[in-house]
Amino acid sequence: MTTLTGRIIHAGEASGVALVSTAPISFFGGLDLETGVVVEKGHPLEGECVTGRVLVFPRGTGSTVGSFALLRLTRTQRGPAALVMESCDTTVAVGAIISEIPCVDRIHLPAITPGARITVRGAEVHLEGIGS
Repeated sequence: MTTLTGRIIHAGEASGVALVSTAPISFFGGLDLETGVVVEKGHPLEGECVTGRVLVFPRGTGSTVGSFALLRLTRTQRGPAALVMESCDTTVAVGAIISEIPCVDRIHLPAITPGARITVRGAEVHLEGIGS
């Protein structure tokens, strides 16, 4: 198992399969809030569902309403299990905190393979089946 260590935005523990994006994500307008599916045209994750996945992405984008969009996704059980990022912006930070989603930033994203099994525990991101 390989462990990456970042900065805690919202502490917690969650596991899931990595859904990795090379592009920023907008939770308001970029995702269908009823289904958790990425609907932004041309986005690398277009058509993918974030529900129950560990969402790995560089940073958020879009308006501050994205915080409440993330909360809505979580309250309807359509949200991601955890958020792993390079740089957490305030919109995603607030969304993670009010939604109680484990969130870590300052993570080197190329180390994470799409589809890998990940456990986020505090500041640590454990990648199963990689390395030793």
